[in-house]
Amino acid sequence: MTTTTAAPRLHELADEGSAIDFCYEQGWTDGLPVVPPTEARVEATLAWAGRPPEEVVATHPPTGRACTVHAAAVNAVMAGCLPEYFPVVVAALEALNDPDYAFHGSSASTGGSAPLLIVSGPIADEIGMNSGVNVFGSGNRANATIGRAIRLILLNVFRMTPAIADRSTTGWPGKYSACIAEDESRSPWEPLRVALGIPEEVSAVTVFAASGFHNIENHYTNDPEALLSTFADSMRSLGALSAGQSVIVMSPEHAQIAASRGFTRPDVQEYLYAHAWRPRGDLRRAGKIPADAPGADDEPVHRGLSPNDILLLVAGGEAGGHSAFISSWSRGRGSLFQTKPIGVCLDC
Repeated sequence: MTTTTAAPRLHELADEGSAIDFCYEQGWTDGLPVVPPTEARVEATLAWAGRPPEEVVATHPPTGRACTVHAAAVNAVMAGCLPEYFPVVVAALEALNDPDYAFHGSSASTGGSAPLLIVSGPIADEIGMNSGVNVFGSGNRANATIGRAIRLILLNVFRMTPAIADRSTTGWPGKYSACIAEDESRSPWEPLRVALGIPEEVSAVTVFAASGFHNIENHYTNDPEALLSTFADSMRSLGALSAGQSVIVMSPEHAQIAASRGFTRPDVQEYLYAHAWRPRGDLRRAGKIPADAPGADDEPVHRGLSPNDILLLVAGGEAGGHSAFISSWSRGRGSLFQTKPIGVCLDC
């Protein structure tokens, strides 16, 4: 299939205020003001790419549109990224481009997912990402603008326009930006990227089609199994239960409790998978599956297909019994998370 890349264009405007208004008029924003992508800003960003501006990073098979390094840089500038953030944006695009991520379906569906970016490795500290207090919230330029850059690329390059190509029923704030860093310093387990097969000295970004955020609150137990049962209960809720994958972001406080009896990351994944299920009859009676769907009513239906479907990492404030379960897009296996190294090619 032939892909189409947009040729770079220059627009001369009186000042930055006029440029911001012009971007609104062209429909190039997510509803918030953007930084005008001047030649100087784009060139400074491209200097961090390590590859030709015309190289295609990601494609969109249904429309044949392609995103070049240059187009990605323009949108990264518009999002407010500093140049040194750009390698993370490029790696995230490479992850989105993997067929198993199902870029089009996860972006266009009524399910309303957003690409959640999880950065693991030295680059998080180098560019000042937040992995601590308010990790999913506002206040950090790198987290906010890297996630926003991906959203603007979806809008401006791939034309995933709300109410036209993006048919999200409700959407959620992650569709503005969803990007966090792993807190390796407070994690009792090996870094996420290492667990996913990336060398420890290499930074990586994992992209997950996230449908929403569930706060997990537990302040009064020091028992790992009691704590983990709280997570499993949210994962097995009728609203969230599916064969899809999951992200568990444990606060440092919860992670220390979970690991207190020597539980490894695989142990936690095994426990959560084993307890995050419901009998098929519950789903049938609630209309979660068709009444004539095959399978016995007492057959267990798990969240995901195996413990490896649970992405487990540590992030958030050091104090506070709050963590997060983030459910996946679609009723089934529509999108699978993808991990890519940042700034290097491990297969070259």
